[in-house]
Amino acid sequence: MMQVDQFIQVTLKERLKEIFGYSQFRGDQEAIIHNILAGQNTFVIMPTGAGKSLCYQLPAIVSGGTAIVISPLIALMKNQVDQLNAFGINAQFLNSTLSKAEMTKVKKDTLNGNLKLLYIAPESLTKEENLDFLKKANISFVAIDEAHCISEWGHDFRPEYRKIRGIVDNIGNLPVIALTATATPKVQLDIQKNLQMEDAHIYKTSFNRKNLYYEIKPKVDAKKALIKYIKNNKGKSGIVYCLSRKTVEDIAELLNVNDVKALPYHAGLDPLTRMNNQDAFLNEEVDVVCATIAFGMGIDKPDVRFVIHYDAPKSLEGYYQETGRSGRDGLEGNCVMFYSHDDIVKLEKFNKDKPVTERDNARHLLGEMVSYANLGSCRRRQLLGYFGEYVDKDCGFCDNCLKPTHKFKVQDEVVLALQTVLQTDQRFDVNHLSHVLTATDNQYITSYEHNRLAVYGKGKEFNESPEHWCSLIRQVTILGLLEKDVDNYGVLRVSQKGMNYIEDPYPITLATDHNYDQQIADGKADDDKDVQPSNGGNAYDEELLGLLKALRKKVAKEKGLPPYVIFQDPSLEEMATTYPVTREEMAQINGVGMGKVQKFGRQFIDLITKYVDDNEIETAKDVVVKSTVNKSKIKIFIIQQIDRKVDLDEIAEAKDLTMEDLVEEIEHICYSGTRLTLDYYIDQIIDEERQEEIFDYFMVAETDNIAVAMKQFTGDDFTEQELRLMRIKFLSEVAN
Repeated sequence: MMQVDQFIQVTLKERLKEIFGYSQFRGDQEAIIHNILAGQNTFVIMPTGAGKSLCYQLPAIVSGGTAIVISPLIALMKNQVDQLNAFGINAQFLNSTLSKAEMTKVKKDTLNGNLKLLYIAPESLTKEENLDFLKKANISFVAIDEAHCISEWGHDFRPEYRKIRGIVDNIGNLPVIALTATATPKVQLDIQKNLQMEDAHIYKTSFNRKNLYYEIKPKVDAKKALIKYIKNNKGKSGIVYCLSRKTVEDIAELLNVNDVKALPYHAGLDPLTRMNNQDAFLNEEVDVVCATIAFGMGIDKPDVRFVIHYDAPKSLEGYYQETGRSGRDGLEGNCVMFYSHDDIVKLEKFNKDKPVTERDNARHLLGEMVSYANLGSCRRRQLLGYFGEYVDKDCGFCDNCLKPTHKFKVQDEVVLALQTVLQTDQRFDVNHLSHVLTATDNQYITSYEHNRLAVYGKGKEFNESPEHWCSLIRQVTILGLLEKDVDNYGVLRVSQKGMNYIEDPYPITLATDHNYDQQIADGKADDDKDVQPSNGGNAYDEELLGLLKALRKKVAKEKGLPPYVIFQDPSLEEMATTYPVTREEMAQINGVGMGKVQKFGRQFIDLITKYVDDNEIETAKDVVVKSTVNKSKIKIFIIQQIDRKVDLDEIAEAKDLTMEDLVEEIEHICYSGTRLTLDYYIDQIIDEERQEEIFDYFMVAETDNIAVAMKQFTGDDFTEQELRLMRIKFLSEVAN
């Protein structure tokens, strides 16, 4: 069994590098893939940009038969199929955009076993002829993408999604992987229950997208502010979300008049126009696309640099998913919302004609959005807390951290708020609790006899309003003193941390709420306080990067593909840093791999070679730079710790790095000419004889390429990490 597992592991790693160009899995990807291959039901909650698609694409590729991928967005299906086909993988979609002949071909390929992934819309699944065909096919497993659509508590509920379980059972006894980027604990339970996946292995990745910067601006002279912001980000890709189709059209026209290439995208456009507009955005023919919040774009463009909400969205789930389309490649991603209470009033009007339950759900979700906008607490902590993830410090990378509202300390008020939750039997929401504290009588207070409680009206002793108490209760919830009841929406309970606080209270620092309405009334947008987040200096050759991007655009146009399908931005930036001039060097670029080198690499290698020759540049082979962030401080720290002979494991832990990331940092230091003595660590893990063998190899080898070295030592049980550490030792002693 162990041999089989090792075989699968090696195969997966090989295919990961060969097809997708990555040397390592990210986060839980490998565990998720093994779980699917073992035939187990799997539930994945992973933020946008964290690599969800790979979790079902790679197991589909290595499995026999065809994997079904159920997706609600036709545009996203086309997008992913284009990318997989560019990687040389046979994937197709089955939906209403295909002709009868095209549908017949897709079905034939599936039945012949030639297709690895079949993307299908939930509506298409219900058609009898499609069900009959799928019953005859060899299906490996079923992937349900955007699984939050199952839940009526999700931000994008689709009734047809609730029928999926029955349809899957009809096709056969198949393992299911459900994936979503936005699931509160309540939505998570709803999805599991509907899919009968209570026994599924759950993989929940942190919702923290560290590269995203969150900011909310009062909606003062919003059109002028929007144009100014986009002009300041000239040449970058961005999305502007609007509440209505008319606003989408108006804003797209406004941007074009002001020399910003923009196109509209909403459900009212005919399908061909919509697809053409999306393709123009993906192919970098326009910089900005304006879209309705209500209509999911389903784009998979990794280099969107800003997402602007011109109008407030309906829910925090929707907001999180929409902002998540920014910076999917891990680089710059700015998320800006223009906020006005008038937008909330409009959204409330949209909800008034809905059935009672749906209307109540929508009201709760909108209330969370209002709270997020107005609170002065760290935006990231608010977002993570909403998804059931608690962190113990502010992020330092949002508007509330970089330009905070007034801070104040409280202690007795917090104890009183927690006691109020306990005395009302932990069964009520923030509004009811604030009414009890301020003796705001209403039918609920009277019917529950909460006007007889010891805490009733005690909040007035602090001369504070119900709004103040609502803010305080929400902020101490973010701090983990209160927790949300998963089964009953909005209900708060005292956590163990809160119980400890009552026993041993201490001063807590809170922030005053924003007063956007006052700023709007005064016509002040706080432009003088604007803080632009910095991503540090660039490590790459900007002139070469510009040439590479121009070539990528040309090749993409010739191939009829979006540019990022050729190479993504981080890969181009790495090329512009390391100057790969051979196929082998190009294959070592992160996100490339030999498959892409064979398909697209020649022209890029030729361009880099000419540039290197013309500019007389000396290339440093096999240096991997994954980030453009200035990391001089971390480098100094690493050098100092190595000088003190601190174990590498301890250095990695101190800076929250993986061992692989630390070794990469040490490689950068070494390639920059700094001599590092790692003998104290290497002697612990590699015996002297093996050290000499590797050292002698590098002394006579024609290249210091690790992939070549790995082939040389095949069967000798040397790990990649051992070879990389010995390469550092060799270069430090011989070259530095």
